[in-house]
Amino acid sequence: MCQHTSRDGGVLTGAHVLSRQHLGFWLGVLGMVLFSVTVPATRLATGSDVHPQLSPWFVTAGRAAIAGLLSVAFLLWTRTPWPARHQWRPLLLALLGNVLAWPLLAALALRSVTAVHAAVIVAVIPLATAVFAALILLERERLGFWVCAVLGAALVIVFSLMRAHGQGGFGFAWADVLLVGAVLASSFGYVYGAQVTPELGAERVICWMCALALPASLPIALWLWPEGAALAPVHWPAWAGLIYVGAVSMWSGFFAWFRGLEWGGTLRVSQVLLVQPFLAMVFAVPMLGERIDATSLGFALAVVATVFIGRRFSGAAQPSKAKGAAVVD
Repeated sequence: MCQHTSRDGGVLTGAHVLSRQHLGFWLGVLGMVLFSVTVPATRLATGSDVHPQLSPWFVTAGRAAIAGLLSVAFLLWTRTPWPARHQWRPLLLALLGNVLAWPLLAALALRSVTAVHAAVIVAVIPLATAVFAALILLERERLGFWVCAVLGAALVIVFSLMRAHGQGGFGFAWADVLLVGAVLASSFGYVYGAQVTPELGAERVICWMCALALPASLPIALWLWPEGAALAPVHWPAWAGLIYVGAVSMWSGFFAWFRGLEWGGTLRVSQVLLVQPFLAMVFAVPMLGERIDATSLGFALAVVATVFIGRRFSGAAQPSKAKGAAVVD
């Protein structure tokens, strides 16, 4: 009978390995589903330009503070030692991209565009992360991969221009510029987080990022807390959206996702990310009352196709965790 040694030194039979791989796959699916709610939940928290709810700045600080408090509790409970000196730089760069820039830029953009629209733009995150991995980690990629990367970027540009033209303008809408910036920030953060993941473990990377941001995020969240006239129009779904993106999107969702990657295999489990943009659109219908139009659906399909084909062209011998972890959080 085939036997494998587990991380704690125990012996796993072939049946146990298959069972854990199966569980890992479904944990990955769970993580992906949880992350699919991120964009609609952010829009729920911020509201629109016509019906504003919580400030995007407060939502950014608030979600980081919620995740930071949970992270500190986890690190203390597990008695996790402080990161080594060489781990601080990548952790801080990952924090800059994933805890600060991505949430803020996305929240600002979602005041002006629908969650369905945003889902198309952010669908390119896995491909953008692979590009950053190739540039920063010096991973060599085949020509076909770069063709897919350029094609994915072109699809996002055309989609943005078509939307602007449909609204009587020409050029990039400011919200789309913010979303593209959010995509780049998120991908940048994932790559630097991946550099220390083999040493710290994925869950602790997320926790350290959020915990290190807490001395800034908590005071800022308290300072920006809505009061008086700013609080009057805010309804309970906005608060629910804030709690979700802080406790789930930025924290607990990663526990299911990264455990799924470890147990089920990065290549196999990460493929479920291809479904995420469509689930985000589906969740936007009951949560926000939005409509999935044919143009958004068509461009989302095209972007996801470039991501899928680009992975097939990837020339890296071992896919980095940055690529496997490129979720919309």
